[in-house]
Amino acid sequence: MDVDVKTSYRIADLTKSFDRAGVVALQDVTLDVPQGSIISLIGPSGCGKSTLLSIMGGLLSQSTGTVELFGADVEGPPREVGIMFQKGTLLPWRSVIENILLPIEIQSGKKAARTARPQAEALLTMVGLSGSEERFPDELSGGMAQRAAICRMLITEPQVLLLDEPFGALDELTREKMDLEIQRIAAAQGATVIVVTHSIPEAVLLSDTVYAMATHPGRISEVIDIDLPRPRELSIMEDPAFGRYTTRVRRALDRGHDTAA
Repeated sequence: MDVDVKTSYRIADLTKSFDRAGVVALQDVTLDVPQGSIISLIGPSGCGKSTLLSIMGGLLSQSTGTVELFGADVEGPPREVGIMFQKGTLLPWRSVIENILLPIEIQSGKKAARTARPQAEALLTMVGLSGSEERFPDELSGGMAQRAAICRMLITEPQVLLLDEPFGALDELTREKMDLEIQRIAAAQGATVIVVTHSIPEAVLLSDTVYAMATHPGRISEVIDIDLPRPRELSIMEDPAFGRYTTRVRRALDRGHDTAA
């Protein structure tokens, strides 16, 4: 098989069934994710967004179909992938810097973690947390803790970021700032980003492509390419083109909901 080096993920005819429950969580999912792009998976609860993300991250296996990352089958969590869930829980007994260095410590030992400290400090500076190295999680706001969790995800320099509602618990203003941060980090690192979200404006703001999903069974119902200039600031949400895209995504979700029953 010829490998397109410009493709991160290639998923074909993916189906996921949970046999004990008799549930088909995903059916006939096919998508290609260009390297360095940002895509969003959006749809109602129960449409399989998080299940698909877990399969892409090697945390679950598909029932049928193929999932390839950089041309190789995904069989277990790939080292090239960083995953962040809605609650980027930090270990309360470790300082911020110790939390960030934890993946290095687990992979390569404490000596490697000490060597990587300057890298961790640079990440903290990048997300606006310089000076917080020795603070503990209970001394941080929710937004600060999420930014620290992002640093922990980035410390191993993943080529792909899988984000499952990472900012859902944050207030709207902090969430918007974190969306801008993700775009900036992705551009700086050349990373591919796949985001699960329930927010239509967030999907349009972040994405090069939005995949609208429907339920019963979970599937991709519509693909919407977002042709807006980058880098994107919050002011772009006032652009009429942004409004047209949010309307398209909303209509796609409505159509998917209508045909899902």
